[in-house]
Amino acid sequence: MRPIDTRAESVRAFNRFYTRRIGALGDAHLGSPFTLGEMRVLYELAHRDDLSAAEIGETLGLDPAYMSRTLRAFKKKGLVSAKPGEDRRRTLLSLTAAGRKAFAPLEKQAHDAIVAMLEPLSSAEQESAIAAMNTIRSTFNDESLAARRSSLIELRQHRPGDIGWIVHRHGVIYSQEYGYDERFEALVAKVVAGFIESWDPDRERCWIAERDGEMLGSIFLVSKTRTIAQLRLLLVEPSARGLGLGRRLVQEVIDFSRRAGYKRVQLWTQSELKSARRIYKAAGFSIVGTEGHESFGKKLDAEVWELEL
Repeated sequence: MRPIDTRAESVRAFNRFYTRRIGALGDAHLGSPFTLGEMRVLYELAHRDDLSAAEIGETLGLDPAYMSRTLRAFKKKGLVSAKPGEDRRRTLLSLTAAGRKAFAPLEKQAHDAIVAMLEPLSSAEQESAIAAMNTIRSTFNDESLAARRSSLIELRQHRPGDIGWIVHRHGVIYSQEYGYDERFEALVAKVVAGFIESWDPDRERCWIAERDGEMLGSIFLVSKTRTIAQLRLLLVEPSARGLGLGRRLVQEVIDFSRRAGYKRVQLWTQSELKSARRIYKAAGFSIVGTEGHESFGKKLDAEVWELEL
């Protein structure tokens, strides 16, 4: 039998208490015809304007299929209306007058139940309880967790063993995610070999992103001409995505390029690399050239991006 982890038991005990005492305040609102999930959707629609189904689902962590069923039921009951957004592909949702009328007494009931729960406590106890709730909520907030995870990532220069890892991970990830064949891995090997053989530390650099000894990403800056730098081989491990690491690596390249005296930074990428393209655009790069080609076992559309420094 495994030893009991007291931390896990404490969390489970709190969860049982929360479900019985506090979580139940929102559960179907006693005599309400709505489930807890439905009430959460109604709450978002009542307190935020012009939401799409995808935005509500993302905020609440609800399955798209569940969201679709719930909204169909609400529309059938006349509780929710829809209208096209500025982008015609995006449908905006809002509560109808009937929806607000149905939701108002349920929200008041929930409010009154919470007030009744807090009433027996002293002012100091109420403040302490609310502060503890806020601490738990902020600690486990997705953005807070991402920020803390990101802050632990160190960017360092390359050292022996890193170059082989870069070639290997490019080959694996681009094969799995984009279907590139081994010729792409060969191209990466050629690029990094050229970097090592002619490396100018004052004007070129490789950055490795690392956390607790685990390598999470990499990027290169190489000299194309005296005034033009080239960003190459941006890579972020799937486990490290969503932490802003790609943006951080690109910004390192930009900052170093300015210090080294370059006038512009260029890069070559493919139109299907959507996440990388968003990072480049956010950093101020723009497309200056395109060309179709067949490489790595695929037909691709190459793009040249450029940033004036």
